Amino acid sequence: MSDSPASQTSLTEQLSRHLVRPVDAAARSRARRAVLDWAGCAVIGAATETGRAFARLAADGMAGAELPAGGRGASRVLGAGRAPARDAAFTNGAYGNIYEMDDVDRQAVLHPGPVVIPAALAMAEALGSGPDALLDAVVRGYEAMVRLGRAMGPAHYRHFHPTATCGAFGAAAAAASLMGLDQAPLTGALGTAATRAAGLWQCRHEPVTTKQFHTARAAAGGVEAAQLAAAGLGGPRFILEGPQGLFAGMAPDARPAEITAPHDGAWLILGTSIKPWPACRHAHAAIDAALILRAEAQGRMPAAIEVRSFADALTFCDRPDPASTIQAKFSLQHAVAVTLLGGPPPLAAFEPEVIADPAVAGLRARVRLVVAEPYAGAYPRRFGTGLTITWDDGTTSRAEVPDALGDPENPVDHAAVVTKTRTLAAAAGLDEQHIGALIQAIEALEGSDPARIAAFTAILP
Repeated sequence: MSDSPASQTSLTEQLSRHLVRPVDAAARSRARRAVLDWAGCAVIGAATETGRAFARLAADGMAGAELPAGGRGASRVLGAGRAPARDAAFTNGAYGNIYEMDDVDRQAVLHPGPVVIPAALAMAEALGSGPDALLDAVVRGYEAMVRLGRAMGPAHYRHFHPTATCGAFGAAAAAASLMGLDQAPLTGALGTAATRAAGLWQCRHEPVTTKQFHTARAAAGGVEAAQLAAAGLGGPRFILEGPQGLFAGMAPDARPAEITAPHDGAWLILGTSIKPWPACRHAHAAIDAALILRAEAQGRMPAAIEVRSFADALTFCDRPDPASTIQAKFSLQHAVAVTLLGGPPPLAAFEPEVIADPAVAGLRARVRLVVAEPYAGAYPRRFGTGLTITWDDGTTSRAEVPDALGDPENPVDHAAVVTKTRTLAAAAGLDEQHIGALIQAIEALEGSDPARIAAFTAILP
């Protein structure tokens, strides 16, 4: 086994050149919407018991800590005051994924928002950066994280949580952007971030909230990697493709070309998806199909229900008898049942009292899941599902949803994201005045005035 030639240009070096190019207005606008979407997810996440556990840890760490005068150098932590950027990124990084409503890139099968945005926000506030610099960092962080996620290949996803394994890579790119690191230290930051890739899927098969630790550690790890690069610590240039690098160790069917794929020059944040329903993304197209067929019920009740989808949807969401809120969010059977009975599923549709409802349980028992084409072959480029209902009068109805609502081919508009954020913040206990001020502060994130970021973070609960 030999080291890579010093004269060879590594994948991270090529990516670094790509990341430092200017960010266009369309990508920056999409980043602002991503911040709006994250804010709703984070506010309600912070209001949960899991969120409060992370806040308590943050508060313990801040007890007696000396922060810079005037707040510069410190960053806001939801529910726990102010802390150094690395610690703020860790705690805020836990919140956005708790309710399973965070954004997603389908091909990478990961959630960039809950990792990249807390890292970028913490660093922007600590450095006194302006809104445009924050949004540019978000765009670059998404770019790095999504490209790595797509390059890891499908075999990686069988055991590893890509949001965790690729998250620090994106968070490092975001933090480095705000710190103004040029290509050499940026390459080092990416190398250091990637060397700590971790996060196993076993957490999804047990009643634990380790998944939020994944996002927290990824956000903080990316900030650390960028800070160390700025301090002069080098990172391995060939961390991705090297003989003992990330692809060799964790991605047996890696797709290295995805790191440098041209994509017509467009920033990949423009192709990410926003989740309208409070459930695993693998269940969303089934919810959409159930809404279509619910409108056709005309007084009939389902006697049998068949969900046709892709293999990962069944791997993660085949739960006919969920026993908790998080299990219900990862249950195709439950998602379809509550939608057919009640329409667009609200947050409460996945709570224990609904899970135990005899009518819901009875309908869940009638749901059959199968892996089927064209959905299996189209995944992960498309997250589609087909639904067939045999009604109690013997007739059948079918619905085909090739792209879930919120995907680029089936997008939600800006108003829908505002409504989502309002709904989540209200469920977290914020009043209308507070919610309106929060949304207004996010909408005002443009230009170079650091006071606009301060106004946003000050109004976070």
